[in-house]
Amino acid sequence: MTSLNSPIVSEVLERLYGEAERTDSVVLPRVRAEVDRLGGAFDDRNVSTLLDDAFIPVAAEVGRLLYTLVRLCRPTIAVEFGTSFGLSTIHIAAALRDNGRGKLIATELNPNKALQAAEHIRQAGLGDLVEVRQGDAFKTLSGVKGIDFLMLDAWKGLYLPMLKNLEPVLNSACLIVADDLKLFPEMLKPYLDYIRNPENGYTSNELPIDDGLELSLRR
Repeated sequence: MTSLNSPIVSEVLERLYGEAERTDSVVLPRVRAEVDRLGGAFDDRNVSTLLDDAFIPVAAEVGRLLYTLVRLCRPTIAVEFGTSFGLSTIHIAAALRDNGRGKLIATELNPNKALQAAEHIRQAGLGDLVEVRQGDAFKTLSGVKGIDFLMLDAWKGLYLPMLKNLEPVLNSACLIVADDLKLFPEMLKPYLDYIRNPENGYTSNELPIDDGLELSLRR
């Protein structure tokens, strides 16, 4: 049995996915209504306060994919930009547990989400593998070196600035996963144009799963 399928992890994930469905079914329509009211190009930062309670988790199949990718690339240092309530974090940490190595640095701007994510990770029995850093990730990730796996799932307009910020400390063959391509195509265009340009040092492909993922390998 893998850690991902263990009773303790499965129970936490099932409970959190249930909470996410109930909460987001109320919160997200409000967000969409506010976006329509604002008009123009969508920027998720413009509705940040409305998203304070939203889970917006990775789909279960995306979580299993993250688990598989981390098992395959066996990172020593993994980083997650945008943890929310910790569902993707738990999938990644479960893979680290089964690898028998590695540490995940999970970042979250919202203080309440960071506290709850840390508690959910602890409940899943994976707290020793994860360090949740609350605050501006451009500051909280300062000093991190040797990144082997990077998950981008925070403010979409910050994917490219964050990638460039971390490029000096990405190891060769670092695996990078960017979420929500279908939901935010305009905001993610600069990121995709950059990472799909071979001159910038990446091999990159879109995965048509759930809301769309970009899977990129640092050369």
